[in-house]
Amino acid sequence: MRTIVSLICGTIFGFGLYISGMIDPQKVLGFLDIWAIADGGWDPSLAFVMGGGLAVAIPIFQFAKNRTEAVCGGEMNLPTNRAITTKLVGGGVLFGIGWGLVGYCPGPALSALAFGHTDTIIFVVAMIVGMGSARVLGLNK
Repeated sequence: MRTIVSLICGTIFGFGLYISGMIDPQKVLGFLDIWAIADGGWDPSLAFVMGGGLAVAIPIFQFAKNRTEAVCGGEMNLPTNRAITTKLVGGGVLFGIGWGLVGYCPGPALSALAFGHTDTIIFVVAMIVGMGSARVLGLNK
């Protein structure tokens, strides 16, 4: 049952990424280019996508934090660490730089694989190599 629910939720999430334009690197870069505000080229629409995501996620996390078992069964594994570390900040900076350079982050990149574009495939392969390298080097602990 959990696998079916996970598949349904993942499919809805991927479809939402597609509908919102989050899998289009040019749309993402148009949002991230705040310097384009002066010439009217800035695209603020993804802020509404992110706000919508928060509007859904915040109440669900409030509901989930008081539970000991997931709705479909199994243990709840919510994060409890609130420490702001140099690894956290460094990872956020690297994520932001990568997102700003190519217009992809992991979820939308995986969804965009469905279109088979070479640049998306290269990004996902590089992402997997980077994640594997971090694991081998012990940087993800």
